[in-house]
Amino acid sequence: MAARGEALEVHVDLLSQPCRALLMFLTHNRIPHTVRTVALRKGEHKTAEFTELNPMQKVPVMVDRGFVLTESDAILKYLATKYKVAEHWYPRDPERRARVDEYTAWHHTNIRPHAAKVFLLEVLVPRMSGQPVDQLKLERALGQLGETLDKLETMFLKRQPFLCGDDVTLADLLAVCEIMQPLGGGRDILKGRPKLEAWRSRVKSVLKGSFDDAHRVLFRLRDKFTSKL
Repeated sequence: MAARGEALEVHVDLLSQPCRALLMFLTHNRIPHTVRTVALRKGEHKTAEFTELNPMQKVPVMVDRGFVLTESDAILKYLATKYKVAEHWYPRDPERRARVDEYTAWHHTNIRPHAAKVFLLEVLVPRMSGQPVDQLKLERALGQLGETLDKLETMFLKRQPFLCGDDVTLADLLAVCEIMQPLGGGRDILKGRPKLEAWRSRVKSVLKGSFDDAHRVLFRLRDKFTSKL
């Protein structure tokens, strides 16, 4: 990683799905950066210092030579454009780029909230409250997520290897991080969905070591969860 004071900084917590997508992108594309960890569980996103950086008190946040961005979608597209990574991540061709934009617009009101809700109900709420999982709410959330996964497969993946065509894009990066989130509770939400499982394997193969490194926190949570069963 770059030393403190160098140009690009990212403020992240690996429990956050968009943060993992951002770190995988930076690492895979060898973009020099400094990581500033913001521990959400400790409330570090609510400190005066961080609130000055991002009044929304959310991660990730990017600071590039004084230029601050606070939304993962915008950050990834900015980095793909500025740092001239391989074009397949965010194509310059208007139609191919529009396909990526189409998915990322859909993503934030579909895959993201539904996968996050399953993780919240099965992992975070029980850990914070000490209460058992509300099975009724969890089953409802899983049903909603299942319907969304159906649309992910039929609307975007179709018969192609990646969500927006023959090459991996930012869309795949954002989607795979959300889909991995329920794994923190020991739940693989793609089990029994061979087409989506194969897609995830292709994305992981492209990202190689950066995929496992970014998800190490989730893997630890999964191992703790399964050890109690």
